[in-house]
Amino acid sequence: MVQFVKVDVDEAIATIRLDRPPMNALNSAVQAEIAAAATAVSGDPRVRAVILYGGEKVFAAGADIKEMAEAGYAQMTSDSRRLQDSLTAVARIGKPVVAAITGYALGGGLELALCADFRVAGRGAKVGQPEILLGLIPGAGGTQRLPRLVGPARAKDIVFTGRFLDAAEALAIGLVDKVVPDAEVYQAARDLVARYAAGPAIALRAAKQAIDDGMDAGLDTGLEIERLHFAGLFATADADAGMRSFMENGPGKATFTGR
Repeated sequence: MVQFVKVDVDEAIATIRLDRPPMNALNSAVQAEIAAAATAVSGDPRVRAVILYGGEKVFAAGADIKEMAEAGYAQMTSDSRRLQDSLTAVARIGKPVVAAITGYALGGGLELALCADFRVAGRGAKVGQPEILLGLIPGAGGTQRLPRLVGPARAKDIVFTGRFLDAAEALAIGLVDKVVPDAEVYQAARDLVARYAAGPAIALRAAKQAIDDGMDAGLDTGLEIERLHFAGLFATADADAGMRSFMENGPGKATFTGR
């Protein structure tokens, strides 16, 4: 039974909504529901874009420390795999994903936001990886996805100090893509991905996979990944419609069906 993570679909946009007051702490149940939600929206043909949202007051303030404090090394070797896998399921959603960040996105909360393609933050938002203050390090992608986004030196500063960044600093270093008034975060995130809802779904998925997989490979391998995706799209109805529309009506006027 779903308790903490709800999925709503409206006009081809799915909202994955964390709802575990007061801080949306990512305990084991929330992790399992995040993974299930990611799988559901990935396989739902109605969904063309996705928003990650924690509500008006907080995105997610990290892992459930009370739950973790009871775990020893043996248990955490398996629990950490579940934590990583749940967030990686979000990163592998084959559709454009934006995190709508209000309030705190800390520790595992920031790591969840890092799994999105884009991040929109409220002006009052605070983000960070404070695990070092517990004698730990990030365990759900913070040491890997963060440096790929902002560079290793900035990532080390954030991870080594455990400090909180405000929205302005996060924007300046490229950790978030847009900052808006707190009350406008969800709508701004929706506006950002709405442009993709009518786009060529298969091509968007191919573009996302080519970029993400290519970033983890050498240039030659990345180019081969790109080539195979590029050639494969010539088997889609969307590519046929797009090229025919271009020749007959000019660019940007095609209607895509996602086939």
